[in-house]
Amino acid sequence: MGFHDLDLSERLLIARRGTAYFAQHLAELSDSDLDGETLLSGWSRRHLLAHVGYNAAALCRLLDWAATGVQTPMYASPEQRGREIAEGATLSAAALRNLFDHTVARLDEKWRNLPASAWDAQVRTAQGRLVPVSETAWMRTREVWIHAVDLDNGGRFGDFPDVVLESLLTDIIGMWQRKDLGAGLILAVDGGEPVAVQPDSPPAEKVSGPLAAVVRWAAGRGTVGLGASGEIPEPPHWL
Repeated sequence: MGFHDLDLSERLLIARRGTAYFAQHLAELSDSDLDGETLLSGWSRRHLLAHVGYNAAALCRLLDWAATGVQTPMYASPEQRGREIAEGATLSAAALRNLFDHTVARLDEKWRNLPASAWDAQVRTAQGRLVPVSETAWMRTREVWIHAVDLDNGGRFGDFPDVVLESLLTDIIGMWQRKDLGAGLILAVDGGEPVAVQPDSPPAEKVSGPLAAVVRWAAGRGTVGLGASGEIPEPPHWL
């Protein structure tokens, strides 16, 4: 069973658990620690915190769209999104923490108050996909769980619920397939059947290991705990 097969209440609970996981690791960082690097090249923890805060605000706009029927995009443009993060990173540590707390609370309030009839309303993501607004639960789940690891102060893919790991891997493989990437690549999760990323291409490379380790690698966050048929390759593309 994947994330999208769960009841909406369960999906929202997992998103909230991820938010709490991110908040826990954020709370363990001092204000000066926010100047440190993350696992994302070129981003400090300040950039990452601004991004996670403004992402919640952007999802609030999609929930407003669903509630009112008035088109409200996540961002006015990709440039606006990037500018928002860059400017947010210059805020004081206290202001950044307040941004996170405030936008998290606002998103949770909108989730709680959205009428049941509006959850199937179609909205458009920043990538241009048309999805039901219930997809915001998965969009936020991905953000908070993965970026808790990106804070680089102890977050682990091994802490994620299995349903999140399995759905992340499905998402990533789907992205590779749409982009025609990963020819010859076989993924073998312990206890499962090996999966060919591009089924019609002859096998050339195999990456294997526990589910959390395979997802960590596929998401571009390292190779800890993996085995491979040769040298562990770079993932074809990552989140």
